[in-house]
This record gives sequence, C-alpha cells and structure tokens, in this order.
Amino acid sequence: MTKKAIQLTTPLGDEVLTLRAGDRVELSGRVYTARDEVHLRMQKEGIPFDPRGAVIYHCGPVIKDDIIIAAGPTTSARMNTLSGFLLDAGVRGLIGKGGMDATVREQLMGRAVYFAFTGGCAALAASHMTLKGVHFPDLGMAEAVWVIELDRLPLVVGIDARGNDLFGTVLEKAKRAAGPGQSRDCR
Repeated sequence: MTKKAIQLTTPLGDEVLTLRAGDRVELSGRVYTARDEVHLRMQKEGIPFDPRGAVIYHCGPVIKDDIIIAAGPTTSARMNTLSGFLLDAGVRGLIGKGGMDATVREQLMGRAVYFAFTGGCAALAASHMTLKGVHFPDLGMAEAVWVIELDRLPLVVGIDARGNDLFGTVLEKAKRAAGPGQSRDCR
C-alpha cells in the first residue's frame, strides 16, 4: 500500500524537521524561482521577499501572457555555493533536480529540506501553478524571481533536515556496484 502524500503549505515552519528523505509531499502556497544570476543579485542587493519559511524553486519558467507554460526544475548543484545565505535568512525549502552537495546538506541540518521534482515534467509542474508576480524582471525570463502560487505540486524529499540524502545513497550504491577499476563518478 502506497503511503499518502504529506500536505504542506508555505510558509513552512518546524514541520519540515519531521520530514524524512523519500517522503512524498504535495506542496501548496507561494514559492519563488531562483537560478544562478539572481542568487548573486540577491546577495548584493537583498532578498526581495520575506525569506522566513519561504521555498525557493530552482527553475527558469516559460511564461507567456502571464501564464506559466512550463516550469521544470534546473540542476540544483549549480546553486551549491549560492544557497547558504538564503537558508541563513530563514528559507525552509529548496526545490530542484539532481540533489545538492555535502555543503548544502550540512546547511539544511536542523532547519530546512531539499525537495526533488522530476526533470522533463515542466508541463506537469506548470499545471499546478499560478503566476503572482516578479522581482528583478530586468534579468530576463529565465533568471528573474517569479512569484508562483502552487496547488499541490507533487515532490519527494531528497535531502531531509537530518542529513539523509536520497541522491547520495544512490550514488554510493552505484559506486559499490561499479566495483574496482570502474568509473566512480555517477553524477
């Protein structure tokens, strides 16, 4: 029997501390897209929204006439060195694909989680979204911070607040299965 998805609504609080890597979640409420360039801009100019309990979606959506057409995740590892200031400011969740490194896993400990959304499902993601606004539109569609209202977006907890990491577990299993002399870099 499949376990029912956990319902969460932003802003998130201490409930994220009870989540476990592998838990299925349906997330509702406001999220903010952010990729590389805007992380750098926010470090210089400040975060243009209240980060307490916020969720950041590593995504550069496709938007036409104020409608979200596609909103698939970008590779989160690109933000490995850029996420700490957001977590320090109170962000409780990151969404993306592919996992994040040990530095981010440590930064999540006791305060936030990383949610995974399947790459290649941009239209599915968009079907759970309504556009609510934009910050830094001068950065262009892919890099601006889009304010999005979610309605039960299906996610999986990829890294929990205890440091359990689905991506790291799979990587270790792949390394063991490869055996001696085989390629060990599976990412």
